[in-house]
Amino acid sequence: MEPEQAEARLTVRAGVITFPGSNCDRDAAVALAAAGASVTELWHADTELPRLDLIVLPGGFSYGDYLRCGAIAARAPIMAEVVRRAEAGVAVLGICNGFQVLTELGLVPGGLIRNAGLKFICAPVELAVATRRSIFTAGYGTEQPITLPIAHHDGNYVCPADKLARLEDEDRIAFRYVANPNGSTGAIAGVLGPGRNVLGLMPHPERACDPRTGGTDGCLMFQSLIGALG
Repeated sequence: MEPEQAEARLTVRAGVITFPGSNCDRDAAVALAAAGASVTELWHADTELPRLDLIVLPGGFSYGDYLRCGAIAARAPIMAEVVRRAEAGVAVLGICNGFQVLTELGLVPGGLIRNAGLKFICAPVELAVATRRSIFTAGYGTEQPITLPIAHHDGNYVCPADKLARLEDEDRIAFRYVANPNGSTGAIAGVLGPGRNVLGLMPHPERACDPRTGGTDGCLMFQSLIGALG
């Protein structure tokens, strides 16, 4: 790779927020860097953000998952600026616990409740890509399922019928489970915000970016993002 090409690949500025209890922040940073982003580590108590093209809310158990999962993290000092950036069009990706935070913020509709079986689930699952009309999914085909791991106790996505109908009408369901593992409404695994620049996703693409640790189907999401934002 020529030096100018390497420099071009580092033009996308991504920030990964760490909360007390986050456990996938480093995984997300590694996946983003491998896809060509310049990654900045962010802290939940910060009140300002640098210039960023992408903000990632990682998986884990922010603030110990007290109250509701993601409820305290949604009120962390940094989140007011995250909401402002999202509303201004900056891309935001919330994975697992980050998805829960996004619903608490109202950046994506619906909510996440206990799995239908009331048990923690940790397993690879097949997903269908429900739309390619987003910066998060444009790199995927829509016919071949992809495999990503899940690890959650409160991953059961719920939303009222009118909001579900709106998600369908606006093509904002990003991913569906091929075999619904947790009881999610409409087998939904990921949804887009109204501006299509925010994605809440329960499975973990950052854990599927290395063949030595379970597959590479997550790589295309980060590559799609870097390609779209670069």
